[in-house]
Amino acid sequence: MHFTYYNIPITFVAASYSALFMQKYNRLKAVLADKGRTSKWLADQVSRSKATVSRWCSNQIQPPLEVLFKIAEILEVDVCELLVKEKK
Repeated sequence: MHFTYYNIPITFVAASYSALFMQKYNRLKAVLADKGRTSKWLADQVSRSKATVSRWCSNQIQPPLEVLFKIAEILEVDVCELLVKEKK
């Protein structure tokens, strides 16, 4: 049996969806390492759970924009340093 979604094979849709969410959008883990800080420390600073910050660091989810700016302020970096630049 073969399933489709809007006439697109489901296997293609699932692979594309997965690839989209495997992209890295933030550099939070790298910046924390550069600053000698841990995700636990950051979790305490932004009043979020360690699990949430860990998911931000692994790019499973992204922090809300206002939190991203707060993180940049806490780490004393420009917010652009927390984002992956698009390669052209």
